[in-house]
Amino acid sequence: MGAAIGAVLRQRGIDVLWASAGRSEATAARAKSAGLTEVESIGMLAQRANVILSVCPPHAARNVASAVGEFDGVYVDANAIAPATVREIGGGFERFVDGGIVGPPPRDSPTHLYLSGRNAERVADIFTGTNVDARVVSDEVGAASAVKATYAAWTKGSAALLLAIREVARAEGVADTLLAEWRESIPSLEDRLASAERSAQAKGWRWVGEMEEIAAAFAAVGAPDGFHRAAADVFRGYERMF
Repeated sequence: MGAAIGAVLRQRGIDVLWASAGRSEATAARAKSAGLTEVESIGMLAQRANVILSVCPPHAARNVASAVGEFDGVYVDANAIAPATVREIGGGFERFVDGGIVGPPPRDSPTHLYLSGRNAERVADIFTGTNVDARVVSDEVGAASAVKATYAAWTKGSAALLLAIREVARAEGVADTLLAEWRESIPSLEDRLASAERSAQAKGWRWVGEMEEIAAAFAAVGAPDGFHRAAADVFRGYERMF
């Protein structure tokens, strides 16, 4: 996702930096393909950049922000984290924008980037005319992350539920019967199950932290958080594939 967003900005003629220290050959290849400019460290990136966009697995969001250190520009946290988490991270920056990404990487179809915070409009302007549809929610940090959390609570949460249901049916020896009933009475579910399986195999390891952040968002407002803690357990069963 990060490389794809960087490529979109490069198409606008914007110089996009990336920090190579500690990154894999696969990451380097994606950055090169996207036309990004390499700098050695996050510290060097912070010295040169006007805007930093953090797009990483949810469990790494705090560490990435901490690694930036002193930064005079606008820091955008566009990770799938709870509103409370993003407010905590935002407290370390003078100019901070909360972001939430919905959709696939911006290649063949637009990606929605929800933004909130006092500098949200400035960040949205960077993406004008690109395949990233930047949408300002409000000037309150946490609002964009709330949109992302509640959206993914259904899309990825329901995927985890389907995977768990399938495992119970298998354990009881009725998986084929269940699938046959779905084909007859809820025909869309078989395709959704197949899609959930493919996605979990490719990206389930990243969704563990996201489900935990969604659970925290639910708990913070007094809603039951067990749904998404269970979803985290489901995705925890899918090892990282690369």
